[in-house]
Amino acid sequence: MIKTIKRLIVCCAIGSFSLVQAQTLTLGIVPQQSAKKLARLWTPICSYLSEKVGHEIRFSTANDIPTFEKRVLEGQYDIAYMNPYHYTVFHERPGYNAIAKQKDKKIKGILVVPKDSTITNLEELDGSTLAFPAPAAFAASVLPRAKMAKDGINITPKYVSSHDSVYLTVSRNLFPAGGGVQRTLNNTAPAVNEKLKILWTTPGYTPHAIATHPDLDKDLKNKLQQALIDMNTDPKGQALLKTINFKGVERAENKDWDDVRDLDITLLEHLLQ
Repeated sequence: MIKTIKRLIVCCAIGSFSLVQAQTLTLGIVPQQSAKKLARLWTPICSYLSEKVGHEIRFSTANDIPTFEKRVLEGQYDIAYMNPYHYTVFHERPGYNAIAKQKDKKIKGILVVPKDSTITNLEELDGSTLAFPAPAAFAASVLPRAKMAKDGINITPKYVSSHDSVYLTVSRNLFPAGGGVQRTLNNTAPAVNEKLKILWTTPGYTPHAIATHPDLDKDLKNKLQQALIDMNTDPKGQALLKTINFKGVERAENKDWDDVRDLDITLLEHLLQ
């Protein structure tokens, strides 16, 4: 009887120790789409990764991209899924480090127009007000605006907070065109998608980064990276990746985003001052 009690005490002590040691991590997802849709897509992935790394990983996002940028700058997320330009900025401060990215993928921005639009080239957008998610949305805003500025096409940007909002407003003919990316266009509601067509596509660049806060324990970071890579060969992991239109995940390192750095974008440079 005494031995049994001792075993129970030891087990309880070990259990308490595990609870104390276990961390709850936040995975911040850039709000390209509505919070409701992102939660539906990413919460199962968080649960999957939680099981693999032995720590609870909670989904998080923000109401809009500027708020997300503020939270990343403040280091509020342990793990963050951010656009390529964001990564080049927030690697500098507060020091996020890339561990993974979408496999065999180059991110390309698109400009969409209503399906019945007669516009056939960018020049016809001169003088128009166009919809974009946010000023620093890399592929959906930075790249197409830079292209039009270079070509002398004068447009007025209207920032509508998310890719979904771009697609919805353009589909309703509130704007003649708007910026997005193929993945989020594929994920938007069929009733909206079927009312749009792609007018123009940008060149390709290194895609979004999955990056960890500089204070995250190295062993935990490595375990998380391996869990992401293992999704490629695990049927459950493969199914989850398919829901976010990922063909796979691959290891990443900081230099992978040098192609983005070469663009010398300065939109968020003030954040580093």
